[in-house]
Amino acid sequence: MKIYNKKNNIIIEGVEDFNLSQTLECGQCFRFYKQAQNDYVVVAYKKLLHIEQKDCTLIFHNCDVNTVKNIWIPYFDLSTDYGYIKDFLLKKDNKLQKAIHEKEGVRILNQEFHEMLISFIISQNKQIPHIKQIINRLSEEYGELLGEVNGKKYYSFPDVEILKNITEEKFRELKTGFRAPYLVDAVHKLNTGQLYSEMFRDIDEETARKKLMSVKGVGEKVANCVMLFALGYRNAFPVDVWIKRIMETLYFNGKYTSKEKISQLAEKLYAPYGGYAQQYLFFYGRDNSIGK
Repeated sequence: MKIYNKKNNIIIEGVEDFNLSQTLECGQCFRFYKQAQNDYVVVAYKKLLHIEQKDCTLIFHNCDVNTVKNIWIPYFDLSTDYGYIKDFLLKKDNKLQKAIHEKEGVRILNQEFHEMLISFIISQNKQIPHIKQIINRLSEEYGELLGEVNGKKYYSFPDVEILKNITEEKFRELKTGFRAPYLVDAVHKLNTGQLYSEMFRDIDEETARKKLMSVKGVGEKVANCVMLFALGYRNAFPVDVWIKRIMETLYFNGKYTSKEKISQLAEKLYAPYGGYAQQYLFFYGRDNSIGK
């Protein structure tokens, strides 16, 4: 990749295996705001980014090279060889061919731990537009103003220390419903040192999953999402309704199959890159209503 500054914008040329729209719209994040085709505002790590893609070129508007190198290249996982990962998965299982071909530009974002934990607790039994609305309200009320793009103001996701001031009643006022006590428990564990991102650096996948599931209301699916999108466990394979339908259609002749059996098959077929396979399958299956 070639990186240079042009008119207060940072340009990266020669970006391969990356589609900005696919990566943001595939269900793994909630702080993205479409401006035009392949033109988005993204909020992450207390930073506001206006980013645009033209073919294999990325334009980081009004940005500096250090922020791009230290925040946005890691965030978009641009240093990882996705060509190798896709080849590996296709050699293991050619049933992934249509999903990988159609969604070839998906990359797994490296997001902030506490934001992902809170966001995926909120996400339970909700559609993405509603999840985004709740997270936006949470950020507007308790986050910091980061700036404006095209006349719209954007706010950071609240810090852990700020989140502890939000009562169950206030969470309910944000339309979180039955998830409010789960959020309070998660915030308590984050603030009392029972959960923090560094503790996951040297523990295996199963131990990490159990630690996350110690939070009230966090099951395997939410735990796996947090592991995959925030903690670097790239073999984590979240099984939600869509993935269950897709896997049943592709591998079990459309018959009912337990989530446990689906997870076991994913481990057998895709390890150590289960999370990548999950993202290709999820996005492809959702867009094509496979198994619906």
